[in-house]
Amino acid sequence: MQAIAHALTQLSDAQLLVEVERLAGSERAATAQLIASLAEIDIRGLHRGLGYSSMFAYCTGHLHLSEHATCNRLEVARAARKWPVILDLIANGSVTLTVVRLLAPSLTRDNHVAVLSAATHKSTRDVQELIAMLRPAPDVPSTVRKLPEPKSLAPLAPTPSAIAGAAAPEDASPVRNSIPDAHPAAMVTGATSRPSLTSLAPDRYRIQFTIGRETRDKLRRVQDLLGRSVPGGDPSVVFDRALSLLLADLEKRRFAQTNRPQGPRRGDPTSRYIPAAVRRDVWARDGGRCAFVGTGGRCAATRFLEFHHLVPYAEGGPTIAANLQMRCRVHNVYEAELHFGPMFAREEQIRYAPARTSFAACPSDVSCHDRIETCPHDRVRRIG
Repeated sequence: MQAIAHALTQLSDAQLLVEVERLAGSERAATAQLIASLAEIDIRGLHRGLGYSSMFAYCTGHLHLSEHATCNRLEVARAARKWPVILDLIANGSVTLTVVRLLAPSLTRDNHVAVLSAATHKSTRDVQELIAMLRPAPDVPSTVRKLPEPKSLAPLAPTPSAIAGAAAPEDASPVRNSIPDAHPAAMVTGATSRPSLTSLAPDRYRIQFTIGRETRDKLRRVQDLLGRSVPGGDPSVVFDRALSLLLADLEKRRFAQTNRPQGPRRGDPTSRYIPAAVRRDVWARDGGRCAFVGTGGRCAATRFLEFHHLVPYAEGGPTIAANLQMRCRVHNVYEAELHFGPMFAREEQIRYAPARTSFAACPSDVSCHDRIETCPHDRVRRIG
């Protein structure tokens, strides 16, 4: 493997990109072949003769695949036995194993071709939207539940079926028409759960997260104040109104968005300051998205956006809408490296990085690596 890594360092940028595309194609073809082979082993029951009671045990114990990889491949293999076209779609990169696993329960003899075609080159989030259209779910009831106190030593998380069958805490009674339940894993382990967003039906989503007491008190206070316009205190209405206000405030501060814009003021094109009218024009023109266009297409990033001078400001580029574009942080730094060299961006990062103090190894004893506070010798030299 070291020889392979060394050989890759000898490739040019163009050659490396071509090689990676070739390897990705080979991996997809090998994965499709593995899926087909696992399906055939399952049909013949060959795992039993090797001493494994299930295909899952065979894949994890004999092939040493991870549990997650095994679940993905076995579910896709069983779907491919019904719809062999899946193997071709995996081999040519049209769908991924995760996409097929998510779609498998919704595929039928009549719809599998159309559904798989609609899922081609789609992200997991887009596929979840597609599933919501195929199998719409009802809205979830809004409730507030108090989580049990976190324990210092949390037990292992139970299986999903055990979680689903667990009884709710005694004090978990619904409060008004409030927020969804907390994540079951957090209720079991006391750990902070990640927020989740799930498609239930077309244009209907389930949001799930955990809040603290202060946030709950704020929610109740808002529900009280909205008693006339929102009698039930529906938290989805509260959430939507709060997000609308927050979004308007953030867009106003970052990009000068407003419903009543003033006339453009005369700005100094030689200054770094970007007038509000220019920020609005650039933001609207670029659609709130990074405008960098590479050989593979336009960047789709909408986070960490910055204003980028097409003609660098350091070289006299004016601060006007025609010379400004939105860039994500990565592409803003990337273009600075292309123009000024890689050391420019590195120096800029170091300049604003917080100062750190490090300590040299103690020269009195090569085995002593203690910091100056604990080193028993007096010859330790502070550096940095």
